[in-house]
Amino acid sequence: MHGEQMAEEFPVVSLDSEAREAVQLLAARRLPGLIVVREDGTPYSVLPASQVVRFLVPSYVQDDPSLARVIDEPLADRVADKLSGVPVRKLLPSEPAELPVVNHDDTVLEIAAIMARLRCPLVAVVKDKQIIGAITASRLLELVAPKD
Repeated sequence: MHGEQMAEEFPVVSLDSEAREAVQLLAARRLPGLIVVREDGTPYSVLPASQVVRFLVPSYVQDDPSLARVIDEPLADRVADKLSGVPVRKLLPSEPAELPVVNHDDTVLEIAAIMARLRCPLVAVVKDKQIIGAITASRLLELVAPKD
């Protein structure tokens, strides 16, 4: 089986999309991440949901999780307000990572190797430099370990 056969339709956001809208898309569709594209529609990066969570949690709380207890609940409930007016590009790491992209004719093992090496929950599948879909880790596992 090749990437093109495994790929599923998947939402994309641009670097300048509003982060709050991207997060709402992640939450509403329970996605492991989103594909971020340049203005010309070519893949730029993957924004894992875990990276969004990291952006929302103050660094001092990440360093010492016990501090989360001292933040009152109303303030904690408004943590996503931090995303209003922020472009998606601000949620991405400052150092560009290797792009999680596979070719339409890559095999299951080639795709799994990219996901494992990059520790990425999804990859964009491209054909002629255009995104034709994505493969999530759960989709890949579904295909390699089908139910009995």
